[in-house]
Amino acid sequence: MASEQTDTSTGTSAPQTPEWAGWPDERLLDLRICDLGVTIEGSVLETRLADLQRELDARGLVFQPHFWLSADWFSPDAVPGVAIPFYLAHPRLEKLERAQMLEVEGGTPEWCMKILRHEAGHAIDNAYTLRRRRRRQQIFGPSYMQYPDYYTPKPYSKSFVLHLDAWYAQSHPDEDFAETFAVWLTPDSDWRTRYADWPALKKLEYMDGLMKELAGKAMTVRTRRKVEPIGGIRKTLRAHYERKRRHYGVEHPHFYDRDLRRLFSDRPEHATNMKAARFIARVRKEVRRMIAGWTGEYQYTIDQLLENMIKRANELNLRLPGSEEHAKLDFTIMLTVQTMNYLHSGRHRVAL
Repeated sequence: MASEQTDTSTGTSAPQTPEWAGWPDERLLDLRICDLGVTIEGSVLETRLADLQRELDARGLVFQPHFWLSADWFSPDAVPGVAIPFYLAHPRLEKLERAQMLEVEGGTPEWCMKILRHEAGHAIDNAYTLRRRRRRQQIFGPSYMQYPDYYTPKPYSKSFVLHLDAWYAQSHPDEDFAETFAVWLTPDSDWRTRYADWPALKKLEYMDGLMKELAGKAMTVRTRRKVEPIGGIRKTLRAHYERKRRHYGVEHPHFYDRDLRRLFSDRPEHATNMKAARFIARVRKEVRRMIAGWTGEYQYTIDQLLENMIKRANELNLRLPGSEEHAKLDFTIMLTVQTMNYLHSGRHRVAL
């Protein structure tokens, strides 16, 4: 789909702009992923991967992970490499990703590097079969633990480092290892000071000693196998995003609708009143703290519920039917009930 032309100034071949770059979303969504023709070479990913390798080299590691494009971020078991989502290889695909998923995971240089450091943690784990080590299992937990579909983080725990969002280190022992590696690898992270009074410091100190032990040592697993490369993914972009939205819950649940409609209004006579979404955003911090005190739930968990309500109220174009004071009291009561009904049932756990 994307042909090449010769750069007469250098004698090298440079990829032409692919035909699909100018297509509207609806047409592009019917293209198969294997037909995109995008590569890491010639994209912004080249610079970011070079930056990652420099960080590894600066630590004395001779570890050199390999990379390929796939449907998502991952590092397969027993493979010292990392799959990168295809959309990061072209601006038009990033635009489509944002339209479909509301954000582009790894879409900024800083965000991309954070994820690359995390995935490099998995890859180095594979490259030196570190999960077999007894001390590694004692520090982080056994890798054979089954990955959950969802996990419920403890935001105030100091037993885990903070790197990626949603307290990702808490989701599985292997993610804890990868997150700890990422914090250790990040230039100027000053982790000894940042985590000085945290139990997580023990993990970072173990990581520091382990990486010093590996410095200068060749990888024991050297396969360059690529799992699920884009050339073999025959489904369309449309099918890909339908599955992805189901997995991550981007298609917002509507179980707030009845309560939101009872409290707010979409009637014509209230069309000039304050939007319900704006009202909820204004009282968000105060109400969150109040209900956390009443129910014992984490403020973060309640905040996720509030975020969903703001989005849904905006989609329904709801507005205040009366005074803010009255609405605040009714909303606080409603949110307390929602917190007890839904949060304790585990429905609002953070998806992996």
